[in-house]
Amino acid sequence: MREWVLAEVNYGFVKEHHYEVAVLPMGATEPHNLHLPYGTDTFQVDELAARAGAAAFQQGAPVIVLPTIPYGTDTNLMAFPLTMNLNPTTLALVLTDLVKSLEHHGIRKLVILNGHGGNDFKPVLRELYGRTSVYLFLCDWFRGLTSDAQAQLFEEPGDHAGEVETSLGLAFFPDLVRHNPQTGLLAADDGEARPSRLNAINVGWASITRPWHLLTTNTGCGNPHAASAEKGQQLMNVAVTRLAAMIFEIAAAEIDATFPF
Repeated sequence: MREWVLAEVNYGFVKEHHYEVAVLPMGATEPHNLHLPYGTDTFQVDELAARAGAAAFQQGAPVIVLPTIPYGTDTNLMAFPLTMNLNPTTLALVLTDLVKSLEHHGIRKLVILNGHGGNDFKPVLRELYGRTSVYLFLCDWFRGLTSDAQAQLFEEPGDHAGEVETSLGLAFFPDLVRHNPQTGLLAADDGEARPSRLNAINVGWASITRPWHLLTTNTGCGNPHAASAEKGQQLMNVAVTRLAAMIFEIAAAEIDATFPF
């Protein structure tokens, strides 16, 4: 039993322990090029949450890691079979109900650990501000938490099923990474993305919801072929160290009239 993982603890343990902060990992179920499993986002964020939760717990932080939500917003990937979508409004309602549950049980700090680029929780944080006593902290592990490390560790990190996600797959769920049986190489295309005919989109002056069936060939965006398990382990180590420190800091901080300032 991992004492910081809610799905594994029992009521006998929970009734004797106080938790100061909860971690809610958010994943997705969608295709990742031809070689990574549909659960890639969920597997990655679940692994990170459990490892960081362990590190923070072992340092004395009263943290509990909630079960990972395996569905996210995937409206722009629905052209690919068995993509499972929760609309942003639905996902917001799910998150709101879980926040209410934590509030009812006296936990007033929640780290939303997002593992899927299609999820956008900032509007939910704004909507719930002032309407709940739970303080919400949003961490997109693939953006602010590790963006600098990705630039150092990877030749081409990639946007989706590229070098970063493939390296994590090779490190933490290698049996689910598909290889060509004849060559032993990744059974993946090169993850080339189609540019827009509109320059404003290509240079970042405007943004859109990208239709992945037009943007990509097999949903891959970023070349995965330089990936390695070693790189995946190195990136996970960085993410765990930083996230554990953040959890510990949030757990130890006193809630007063000006928290978190």
